Amino acid sequence: MNTPALTIAEQKNIDSGPWFSKLSPTLRAAILERSQIRRLPDGALLSSRGAPADEWVGVAKGAVRVSSVSLSGKQITLTYVEPGTWFGDIALFDGLPRTHDANAHGETTLLAVRKGDFRDLLAQYVELYDALLRLQCRRLRLMFDVFEDLNTRPLAARLAKQLLLLARSYGIAQGEEIRIGLQLAQEDLAQLLGASRQRVNQELKGFERDGAVRVEPTRLVVLSRQKLLAIAER
Repeated sequence: MNTPALTIAEQKNIDSGPWFSKLSPTLRAAILERSQIRRLPDGALLSSRGAPADEWVGVAKGAVRVSSVSLSGKQITLTYVEPGTWFGDIALFDGLPRTHDANAHGETTLLAVRKGDFRDLLAQYVELYDALLRLQCRRLRLMFDVFEDLNTRPLAARLAKQLLLLARSYGIAQGEEIRIGLQLAQEDLAQLLGASRQRVNQELKGFERDGAVRVEPTRLVVLSRQKLLAIAER
């Protein structure tokens, strides 16, 4: 359902996004002018693998769970798209279908730019081409980092690094603690890291003993960023 305007918090998430915030004021205004606001409940389907690509999307609140289905039919989480992030442009460039499923994770607010409006923006603003090229380069670098970590770093280091990233993107400061606002089961964490839930559970128990985190039923709380940083650098 479309709503008249973003809330103050949602607008702040969009405006402060690391990519969007570096665009010129004119281009930012043009993108927002062509955006439709969509509010989705938890689990709502945004797009399906194999479906035609018809929009470019920015996350203003919540998260988008990007997933795939294994040969055995199991749904595997690949990443969570955080507030302030824009995605979906690759398929609009190459004209191929969507490569993964995308669902709202928690109550989610999106800005959606239709395919025709996206093309109009590209035609009117050369700056957008350059900005999207830089965005693609950043995605490639991050992807290579993930591959390198997967093949060279122990699970404990990768898990600590993932928790630090989640704390940065979804952290809610409570005194010296940082509560990760994104609701994740240990199975979700395991899928992000390419590991089993049992191994992730063992590592989290070790983090708890070291005083780095506290594990709650549906939330993780970072007790010491320094301890997590030390584990991530091992």
